[in-house]
Amino acid sequence: MTQWLSSMNYLLPILAVILSFVFVYWVRPKNRSHFKLLLAFSGAFLLALTIFELFPSVYKQSDSKIVGIFIMLGILLQIFLEFFSKGAEHGHVHLSRSQVSFPWLLFISLCIHSLLEGVPIGTHHKMLYGILVHKIPIAIILSIFLLNSRIRLVKAIWFIVLFSLMTPIGSLATEHLSFITAYYTEITALVIGVFLHISTVILFESSEGHGFNLQKIVAIFLGVTIAYLL
Repeated sequence: MTQWLSSMNYLLPILAVILSFVFVYWVRPKNRSHFKLLLAFSGAFLLALTIFELFPSVYKQSDSKIVGIFIMLGILLQIFLEFFSKGAEHGHVHLSRSQVSFPWLLFISLCIHSLLEGVPIGTHHKMLYGILVHKIPIAIILSIFLLNSRIRLVKAIWFIVLFSLMTPIGSLATEHLSFITAYYTEITALVIGVFLHISTVILFESSEGHGFNLQKIVAIFLGVTIAYLL
């Protein structure tokens, strides 16, 4: 059973990204606004799982001030990454339709973000669901922009495949690198900061004119409720 769960930790993040790309390639959705409800749900689900699963763990393992410092560093790190990704982690992809060159800054920042996502999965298996629900709408929106740009299809596929591997690589590194094991609590607190920033930005940006409609309120409520019941 343990080996099966470990295999799923590696396989499901890859499938979530690649199948999202395949869906976009075949269906060719034109309007990404249809994914706003899914984004709102994913933001609430990820935020709730972070609070229910990761917060209690890190505060039990270390001094609260140290944990707080690393959480704030995680928030700052995500803000820094978004300087290069332009907010792709929460559904904002700014690729021009005339884009031909490979978007290296976007790729590197998304890969760093995805590597960090893999850190808590091995110890907190429920976080896998939050990361999957977060990855799917982001991968769909990213795929729409890649396929609508003038970037060659082969380059777009390489982008998606390498991006899909980053979270499992993060999980693998956590299991086998002594440095991460030694500072696991601090690194997990850093990841909490990343998740807090992303999930709250998604929730605020899912509103229109700073007001939530009923559908989005229901999506957010469902996200929190399902996270609690896991």
